[in-house]
Amino acid sequence: MTNDLNVAMIGGGFMGRAHAMSYAAMPMFFWPAPAIPRRRVIVDINDEMAEEARLRFGFEEASSDWRATVARDDVDAVDICVPNDAHAEIAIAAAEAGKHILCEKPLARGAAEAKTMLDAVENSGIIHMVAFNYRRTPAIALARKLIDENRIGEIRNFRGTYLQDWPADPDSPLSWRFQKSIAGSGAVGDIGTHVVDMAHYLVGQISEVNAMTPTYIQTRPVQEGGIDKLGASEKNTTARREPVDVEDEVVSLLRFENGAIGSLEATRNAYGRNNFITLEIHGTEGSIYFNYERRDELQVMFADDPADIRGFRTIYTGPAHPYGEQLWPIPAIGIGYSETKIIECYDFFQAVASGVQPSPNFSDGYRCELVADALLKSGETGEWVGVNP
Repeated sequence: MTNDLNVAMIGGGFMGRAHAMSYAAMPMFFWPAPAIPRRRVIVDINDEMAEEARLRFGFEEASSDWRATVARDDVDAVDICVPNDAHAEIAIAAAEAGKHILCEKPLARGAAEAKTMLDAVENSGIIHMVAFNYRRTPAIALARKLIDENRIGEIRNFRGTYLQDWPADPDSPLSWRFQKSIAGSGAVGDIGTHVVDMAHYLVGQISEVNAMTPTYIQTRPVQEGGIDKLGASEKNTTARREPVDVEDEVVSLLRFENGAIGSLEATRNAYGRNNFITLEIHGTEGSIYFNYERRDELQVMFADDPADIRGFRTIYTGPAHPYGEQLWPIPAIGIGYSETKIIECYDFFQAVASGVQPSPNFSDGYRCELVADALLKSGETGEWVGVNP
């Protein structure tokens, strides 16, 4: 008999919608489910917004008091889907209350804050996960399998990008993502950490960085109303403008602990790029290439192929590949953002059911924050900076 797991979700915005969808859908794909998600309570800024989120996302109750919610005896897990400045306080309180935690990325606004969260969950003994969902794309999981099987040999080079254009227009709104006090950093924390997480997952730990971190747009129009909006469609040329105090882009050389080298590029100012996450990994026996905008595909090349057919081949992920048996019955039928969140939900619930920490957990999130801090420091100094606690 599958048990229920009562979830309290803090935050009813875009990420809350994605997580609520995964709770509803996970048992439909992964059956028998390790536990049945019971959407117990959703918390938002005020009672009115919380009630609207309850109706929209299928929760049993609504609240505007996250502190009282995480202390409830009928809550087993806390899902943190709020801006970065609230992650630590909520996670520490949830850990002290003995609740399992799923926290959106980045884990914190920097390594020092992330360490307080890591200490709290380790002291409590609860299950904890950071929502770096892109590594759960089946093609990325297949890349990890090929690397673990030594199909491309010893890794020599990693090249990762995450390019977007939604805020490239200087008249697009001053989201909290452009405010250091809330976000911690700009392109580094918002999207660069996804590349860092995949680099750690596929290649190994980054040990040293040499980065540039420019800010192109110095001010943005202040938003009206209480809902944070993204995208140039919301641009405003007449509103009062306030300063942007985070970086718009990061470009960095990388060194890994295992001797591999590489590069990282993340920008939110690349016109024509929507959610352009790519990675290319070169080894002594072959290469791997992935483009998230073509999520069903992994391109691979093996050095021992005959000379007349050497080159990249395209693998379309499906039932034969990681997570594929539980998703769709035909390769290339279509993997989307939703599926990565469903898989993430399954892995979190499986970790709770088994008592085994998942990956990425808060330790992985802390390590990403150490890299983020090093990238920002290198951007200021123009020097190589080691990734150190």
